[in-house]
Amino acid sequence: MNTIDSCWRSDPNWAMHRQALADCAIGFGKAAIGGKYGAIYVVTDPSDDPANPKPGTLRYGVIQTKPLWIIFARDMVIKLGNELMMNSFKTIDGRGVKVEIANGPCITVQNVHNIIIHGIGLHDCKPGKSGLVRDSPTHVGHRRGSDGDAIVIFASSNIWVDHCFLSRSTDGLIDVIHASTAVTISNNYFSQHDKVMLFGHSDQFTDDKIMKVTVVFNRFGPGLIERMPRVRFGYAHVVNNRYESWQMYAIGGSANPTILSEGNYFFAPQNPSSKQVTKRESGGWKNWKWRSSNDMFVNGAFFVPSGWGSCAPYYSKSQVFSVAQAALVPALTSNAGPLGCVARKPCY
Repeated sequence: MNTIDSCWRSDPNWAMHRQALADCAIGFGKAAIGGKYGAIYVVTDPSDDPANPKPGTLRYGVIQTKPLWIIFARDMVIKLGNELMMNSFKTIDGRGVKVEIANGPCITVQNVHNIIIHGIGLHDCKPGKSGLVRDSPTHVGHRRGSDGDAIVIFASSNIWVDHCFLSRSTDGLIDVIHASTAVTISNNYFSQHDKVMLFGHSDQFTDDKIMKVTVVFNRFGPGLIERMPRVRFGYAHVVNNRYESWQMYAIGGSANPTILSEGNYFFAPQNPSSKQVTKRESGGWKNWKWRSSNDMFVNGAFFVPSGWGSCAPYYSKSQVFSVAQAALVPALTSNAGPLGCVARKPCY
């Protein structure tokens, strides 16, 4: 198992020790504790009222001001009436059941911190509509309508998205924008989508210089076109991911971001004009720090490096982790996406 999974999956009592998961993140999102110090909240009702959510629904749990570790009573598909606005110190934990948020607006993480989203499916996400959406027990505000991302992380920090399935949404699958930072995106399975991940709001929004994101142990599966990720201004450590193919490019960006691609497994598409892993969206890029370290390139894949000087992530002692050899990545990512965990058994 990879470094994150070996932290918790071998415990047969994982269901009794759910909050131990909060100690297992690595990289820039290491400090994301979610609802570690809160009560367990059980979702029993898949219905949704964006303005006045009922107790027992997912929305009622995520808007509370106190820390909560949110789990699900049974398998369920949740079609949201509008975007799900999360409050700080929340964990959405889908282990032990099959939970999907699909066919409507999906998750908005805005102006909050300490969020963990683990073990759920997010697919066929649609734009939100103009209307009232509650984001705390005491505040309901008018929203203009979300873009149709599966998860958008906006002006937020200490965020960890792990072991999710993300596919076929109207806009992006995961966006990290508006000076969000301290984010880890790990063990997820991405498929059937155009613009996978956007890090950085625009080429003019310089506040995104503070952004630091770790992208690790993910499986970029079939049907993906571009942005795995696409980065502006900030720093992205893209490490030990499996790229099964891409149609345009895998890693791209503009506005002078710093990108370290380390120990990844890149399998290029058959199209001879799409073998390059990298794509710069603007000129003057030769000074941008983009590096490849110990990556594996298969079927003609190649990475165009640029810049000079150190490209290291400079992790703190608690954030640092060992990078595996690229040849091990297909095995380390073989359980990407939601796991079939069963209570009282190790989660294999």
